[in-house]
Amino acid sequence: MVTGGRGSGKSYSLNSFLLLLTYESGHVILFTRYTLTSAHVSIIPEFIDKIETSNLTGDFHITKDEIINTKTGSKILFKGIKTSSGTQTANLKSLANVTTWVLDEAEELDDEETFDKIDFSIRAKGIQNRVILVMNPATKEHFIYKRFFEQRGVDAGVSEIVGDTTYIHTTYLNNKANLSQSFLSQIERMKESNPSKYKHIILGGWLDKAEGVVFTNWRFGEFNPDELQTSGGMDFGFSVDPDTLTEVAIDKSKKIIYLKEHIYSNGLQTHVLAQMITDRVGDMLIIADSAEPRLIADLKSKGINIQAVKKGTIESGITMMLDYQLIVERNSHNIAKELNNYAYMDRGSKLYIDNFNHAIDGIRYNVIYNLDNPQRGNYFVY
Repeated sequence: MVTGGRGSGKSYSLNSFLLLLTYESGHVILFTRYTLTSAHVSIIPEFIDKIETSNLTGDFHITKDEIINTKTGSKILFKGIKTSSGTQTANLKSLANVTTWVLDEAEELDDEETFDKIDFSIRAKGIQNRVILVMNPATKEHFIYKRFFEQRGVDAGVSEIVGDTTYIHTTYLNNKANLSQSFLSQIERMKESNPSKYKHIILGGWLDKAEGVVFTNWRFGEFNPDELQTSGGMDFGFSVDPDTLTEVAIDKSKKIIYLKEHIYSNGLQTHVLAQMITDRVGDMLIIADSAEPRLIADLKSKGINIQAVKKGTIESGITMMLDYQLIVERNSHNIAKELNNYAYMDRGSKLYIDNFNHAIDGIRYNVIYNLDNPQRGNYFVY
């Protein structure tokens, strides 16, 4: 596990280690990033630079997606985890032969199931297998932080060996001799002007809140909608994603949306979900995803007061939510977690990450239903 900030020398040190590893026979090193479409442009030149400065050019054969050590036959393969279309995980073949898996920029992979699928495939016999994660720390909600730091009681920002895992944390302070004075001056200015950014970007500290979050218009408060009527917003999950149900009340005159979490659970069978809804919100009207008509019909047959909504675009629903102050009931921790981490995909983009959005999606359906129809009055009713 290699973590660190900018200028820390993570990539250079990793590349040096991998090239040395190829001088041992029998290694197949899979170098991945979540998105990697042109390794010969973005990554391999860094390896070439190391090979040339070490006068090792004659030892390697290099193609657009492989570096092969001609002395031992060991090689480094470069692959992306995400398909070029971005809609699914790539089919990484021949993983049974891989001895070392490198996940560079590991913070970009937020799907623990995909991580496990590859991790469990690194099982070559007769040679030491390794999994190397290299990352600039992201939010503490990321599964890597929870799994490798929080659950193991490992302090972030230290270098130590815990069980079968070696933790290495490095910063620019360990690499000053290789950094320009102009870069060091930039760091000092950031340290003075934006200490929180310095801590995260430069020192590699984990974020309590994601960068570029969409919702900054929320706070904890009492779920106290006074005379407002309330209804539910529901998003259906699958084996990995949770079923969510949030109670919503909208005060149009004060521009406030009150939110209270009732369900946030994985793997619920329909009859169990129906009973939970009845127990927690009774016959309250629930607005749900129109993409699940069969499930909605099944819940209706079990006495649930549920209705589908035409979702519109994600942006339209988010825009409506951003126009209001969001008051989150104090025990609604999953809603708070999502609001703290639901972020734009890129700086300046209007595209949103497809994560930390399960309760948010249900809330969005409810808000669209109640605000996109002027006939529902000053205070939303159902």
